[in-house]
Order: sequence, then C-alpha cells, then structure tokens
Amino acid sequence: MNDFSTLFSARAIGMPQAICSLLISFVLCSVIACVYRWTFQGFSYSRSFVHTIILAGMVVCMMIMAIGNNLARGLGILGTLAIVRFRTPIRDSRDMMFLFTSLGVGIGCGASVYAVSAIGTVCISLTALLLHWSPFASRREYEGMLRFLLPTETTCEDQVRDVMHRYCSEAHLIAMREASQGDLTEYSYHVRLIDPSYQSDLVESLTNIEELREPSILMHRTTVEL
Repeated sequence: MNDFSTLFSARAIGMPQAICSLLISFVLCSVIACVYRWTFQGFSYSRSFVHTIILAGMVVCMMIMAIGNNLARGLGILGTLAIVRFRTPIRDSRDMMFLFTSLGVGIGCGASVYAVSAIGTVCISLTALLLHWSPFASRREYEGMLRFLLPTETTCEDQVRDVMHRYCSEAHLIAMREASQGDLTEYSYHVRLIDPSYQSDLVESLTNIEELREPSILMHRTTVEL
C-alpha cells in the first residue's frame, strides 16, 4: 500500500484528489464541448473534435498531476511529447481557441485550482454564446457578388450604373471576361447593398434593361461568413 501511494507523492496527491481532479476536468470540458456544439456554424461538423475537447482536458490534467513539483519529471514529459507529431489540421482559429480553453481547464484542475478553472469555463462559455448571438464583427451582411452579361458593343452602361447607384452603397468592378465567343462580356461586381431587401429589386431592375442578360447576385453572408 505504501509503494502504491508513492505514485501520488509529487504534491501529496492522493487517490481521492486525483479522481476529483479528473472528474471536475471532465465536467468543465463537457460544458466547453456543449458550448462549441451549440455555437458551431460551419459545414464540416466533427464529432471526434468534440470528443477531443473533453479528452484533451483530462489528459492534460493527468499530466500536470504526474509532473507535480518535480522539475526532472516535467522535462522528461516535455521531451517525450516533443517526439510526438500531431499533424491533424485545425481549419478554424475558433476551434483552436476552444481546444486551448480545454487545455487550460485541464491545467487548472491538475494544479488543484478548481475555482480558476470553473470561473474561466463560465466566463469563456458566456462570451462564446454572446459572440454567437450578437452581430459583433460582422461586415459582410449586405455584401455580394453581382454578375451579368452585356453585348461587347453596348449603349446601356449608364442605365446599369444608375440601377446600381440606386440599390448599392458601393460597387467595384473586379472582373471582366469574354463570353459567347466574344459577342458578350461578363461583368463581375463586388457590391454592398443599402438594405438587404434590395437583393431581388436589384436583379429585377437589371433584368428590365433590354440589352442586359442573366443578372445574378450571390450574397457573401450565406457562403463565406459562417
């Protein structure tokens, strides 16, 4: 029994305290994982990443308890981890922040500063929910890509500019290319609508121009800012 208890001698950590730290880490990291799942807005949802958020916190908690105050042991574990190469890409920086939060919770639980871990989890979770529900930092709400075709020799450019001025606060030509073997020219504009309800009105007004063909607008909100 004495030999077994020496496994937890780093900071006089006993079996009950080790189990308590791991359980608290599990609960707090589960809260973080739930907040991530509730606020996820992308297309490639990964169930394994949610599991990683929980398991990573518990693994780090275990490592911190194993290191304790032993500098040599800490350097040994650091050297061991340096050998391991994690090549799984994290596509979204927001996902990385949730993973870092989980690791921070694991460090706090492993160091037995449960209050810091709990308060940090609550504050970060509330902040993530607030940012998810609020329009903070959104700049692409009324922006879109406008495309249409015009004959190579056209006289309706003034009409097109008048329509775009009526419905758009900004319009920038970003591309022109030949179409229909050079008989038509495709124009691509980056536009910012004055009001989101003007999307259909803009396309309808362009359709009414006699020489203009196939007007379409693709809003960035539904394709880029997720």
